[in-house]
Amino acid sequence: MSVAEPRRIVLFRHAKADWPQVTDHERPLAERGRMDAAVAGRKLTDTGIPFDLALCSTATRTRETWKLAVQEFPQRPKTVYEERIYEASPGELIALLNETPDDVRNVLLIGHNPGIQGLADIVSGAAEGDARERMNRRGFPAAAFAVVSFDGSWKSLEPGVATLLDYWAPSE
Repeated sequence: MSVAEPRRIVLFRHAKADWPQVTDHERPLAERGRMDAAVAGRKLTDTGIPFDLALCSTATRTRETWKLAVQEFPQRPKTVYEERIYEASPGELIALLNETPDDVRNVLLIGHNPGIQGLADIVSGAAEGDARERMNRRGFPAAAFAVVSFDGSWKSLEPGVATLLDYWAPSE
């Protein structure tokens, strides 16, 4: 694969979590979250992006979101459960994505706010259509995702180099 081909990253926030008496890392999905995760999986499939790699936080709610969403996919991408995604800043997420092998074209990152929304804002120097307006108006609610694209190697991902192509949230 040529590094000249655009790369896409889908930044996917976990679905609505419950608040039982467990640590934050172990919080499971709420009933609404389970429904929204499946709907988000269908919407992710509708993007037509053939994911090569899914990077998922090790938190219970992100793993459950991914398990439900991926059931809607025609083909399951390689999945890596990465503890560094939990509570990661946008800069830490960029550093993680910079480690992606260059033979990977499309990555799905399943994580948490404020890191996911911050990353979408920071890397997107441009936007298509009304994607940025919708994202700014809605924020980044549970089960929302943003699609960004950039040219070059994964090591070249940095603030402002990507274009926000699309944004979706459960109430869109």
